[in-house]
Amino acid sequence: MPQATFCFRCIGCSSVTHTPSQDFRCAQCGNLLEITDPGWKSANLDAATLNSVWRARRSSDAILDRSGVWRFRELLPAPASEQQIVTLREGNTPLYELPQASLITGVPRLYAKHQGMNPTGSFKDTGMTVAATFARQAGYRWVACASTGNTSASMAAYAARGGMRSLVLVPDGKISWSKLSQALDYGALTCQLRTDFDGCLRLLQELVRRAPVYQLNSINPFRLEGQKTLALELLEQLDWQPPDHIIVPGGNLGNSSAIGKALLEMRDIGLIPRLPKLSVIQAEGANALVRTMREADGKRLVNVQPETRATAIRIGNPASWEKAVKILQATGGACEQVNELEIAQAKAEIGAEGIGCEPASAVTLAGLKKLRQQGFVKSDETVVLILTGNLLKDPDFTMEFHRGTLFEGGAQESESLKLKALRHPPVVLDATLDAVIAALDRVEKSDRTQING
Repeated sequence: MPQATFCFRCIGCSSVTHTPSQDFRCAQCGNLLEITDPGWKSANLDAATLNSVWRARRSSDAILDRSGVWRFRELLPAPASEQQIVTLREGNTPLYELPQASLITGVPRLYAKHQGMNPTGSFKDTGMTVAATFARQAGYRWVACASTGNTSASMAAYAARGGMRSLVLVPDGKISWSKLSQALDYGALTCQLRTDFDGCLRLLQELVRRAPVYQLNSINPFRLEGQKTLALELLEQLDWQPPDHIIVPGGNLGNSSAIGKALLEMRDIGLIPRLPKLSVIQAEGANALVRTMREADGKRLVNVQPETRATAIRIGNPASWEKAVKILQATGGACEQVNELEIAQAKAEIGAEGIGCEPASAVTLAGLKKLRQQGFVKSDETVVLILTGNLLKDPDFTMEFHRGTLFEGGAQESESLKLKALRHPPVVLDATLDAVIAALDRVEKSDRTQING
């Protein structure tokens, strides 16, 4: 492992410490901390050498090299020894071309970086391997998180893998059962609280001040260090030629902050010649960052009461909002919102590519359409959508959409009829050959009708 020289710096007052508090807040001003490493500058990291080393590790059988996170360990905080590292071979996720979505958006060079292909099905794993490692090194028996689902699944898995116990605080009735089932299977003590995500997070902040419990939400800066490797891996897949735009879903805003941090570091080291524009898309019903940018010019957080079927981003008081604002400003990115109908349509269109994603991921394609209409994204530019979660994270959403019940009884019910062509409900038939052939014929007829206009 590289020599550990990192420290913690406040994003507000810039004060530095080597021993952060349990809630990972600055002791001087109460703001969030980020990890910085003066050793990178003194080591004179060479872009060409790093690129060569990282590529060579892809064919290595060493445990750390099999991880798409620890393969980039020169730019990560280093634990005391390799034996402390908790890994499930996270990262190494595919970069897909999106030919059908390219036609829909008018962007020929359109890609999706699918973080839903991580071990527990979401991008959270790339951050959890680093944070769980330092929890283990510090000797904690219990780790904990507040979650809308993906964080709890990831934390519980890495805690189990690292020989630790895990506590999950989730909002009662506002989480996908598929995600909750993962936490249960990995042995977490799961508490469903009668509040929303923000209430769960507030309670967790109080808990870690009073009990020997290690917090693994994205407030923990080790999480963001791991999550930033998404951007390193993406640029490596693009042969270090930056796209013009990277578009990310916005929930608690740790992921956009992590990706932006990586972009700035890659530019400073010389791995990339320029910064892509990093844009954040939120659900209309959970649009705290959108309102913060529009109503307060990014200077104060505008809280909202969140409501969206995209449960992974149903957050009204995002903890990393200041980090996200700085990244939007540094990269010249946009912040946009999309409604529930637009999310459902985009999710079905991504599914038609044969890759699929959870609803929160689909805000990226829906947001791209709006950014194209506004002229922010040009047709000759390269765009990468970050898909944060697997299709199987929220199968109820998918089934309700295809059965036509997703918007039933709601304000958008009549408008949702225009999405009928994207629905593929199951068909109940008699068990006869004629019935199956007739079903095939109906689909063929429908396809010909669509092709002919």
